[in-house]
Amino acid sequence: MSQFYDSLETRSPAQRESELMARLPGQIAHAQQRSGAFAAILQGIDAAAITSRQALAQLPVTRKSELLERQTAHRPDQVFGGFNAIHTGRDMPRVFASPGPIYEPESRRADYWRMARALFAAGFRAGDLVHNCFSYHFVPAGSMMETGAHALGCTVFPGGTGQTEQQVQAMADLRPAGYVGTPSFLKIILEKAAEMGVQLPSVTKALLSAEAFPPSLRDWFAARGVAGYQCYGTADLGLIAYETAAREGLVLGEDIIVEIVRPGTGDPVAEPKAGEAPEVGELVVTTLNPDYPLIRFGTGDLSAYLPEPCPTGRTNARIQGWMGRADQTTKVRGMFVHPQQVAEIVRRFPQIARARLVVSGEMASDRMQLLVETTETSPGLAQQVVDALREVTKLRGEVQMLPPGSLPNDGKVVEDARSYR
Repeated sequence: MSQFYDSLETRSPAQRESELMARLPGQIAHAQQRSGAFAAILQGIDAAAITSRQALAQLPVTRKSELLERQTAHRPDQVFGGFNAIHTGRDMPRVFASPGPIYEPESRRADYWRMARALFAAGFRAGDLVHNCFSYHFVPAGSMMETGAHALGCTVFPGGTGQTEQQVQAMADLRPAGYVGTPSFLKIILEKAAEMGVQLPSVTKALLSAEAFPPSLRDWFAARGVAGYQCYGTADLGLIAYETAAREGLVLGEDIIVEIVRPGTGDPVAEPKAGEAPEVGELVVTTLNPDYPLIRFGTGDLSAYLPEPCPTGRTNARIQGWMGRADQTTKVRGMFVHPQQVAEIVRRFPQIARARLVVSGEMASDRMQLLVETTETSPGLAQQVVDALREVTKLRGEVQMLPPGSLPNDGKVVEDARSYR
């Protein structure tokens, strides 16, 4: 049995680059013709001339914040802000909403989010039953994993989020081969199973995403018989990179063109040679997806190239993995929280002068606290702000009232103070 999902993973780097660059001009022309947003962004660009990374680097970077701004500006007539190349109806069975809100289309294309490759690398095979604990509502995470599992030939149990005891019972009854979801929720499920005295011997593998996955937690799972692997993707792009049995960084997915650029610019960093320290930068991705053709899409996530190919024999470039945010947007319990959301809460309460959202804690125990400067400290106001925080971010958090002038004057709105050791 092959240890690779397909032959694309073992192409020579030169062949991969040649084939990607051969497809690039057509994708840019397609985006110009079918996407109103890119018709404007790439106006005057000769698509036929974009046949190299050097030429691609001359195109503007469209960042997630700009995607949100364009979508917001064009609602309700164009909910996708003109970035879509397909429309509601036969070609678009689902629409999702990520925090912001940012709306994402899903087409009928098999393995639309390209997650089957990551599932295969994590040990899933045709015939496996997959217990999917990613969310099936609003965000596309549940569908990302389900469509990838279906492409691999797996059956999926749509566990979704929450209801921990029921998750344990379903695992005990159905005996799935593995779990997909956030690492923190898998830890909660295994702890609950131990508390209930329920054995889950069938769950021996896991594909984890949406949160940091430190070695300490990987070892905690391994001690309980679960081999956990991580993958990195976004709601806009689908799979970007995935972990392999080598446990050395993440291998880039096929059918995308990835650049790492210096934050705040569109200038690519150089891939490091052996022995060189890699330069950290923002991940910029050009997808070859014809239905949602994002060209030089800035994820806002930081990472760095790793030198040399993966020891497993996969020949694509590797990245360090998620290393933080190029902007102040951060993830809490698998959900993005944006500075704009903090501003929305402040706008609702004229009593609040300034606010800062602090995310603290350790892996699997995120704590979110909104610090607000106000002269009013009534319990009623505090509860109203707590309710607004949950309504806007879809996450629970605490509120601390501070006197004016308490917060640092450094422009920071979202502070990630978590420990990933």
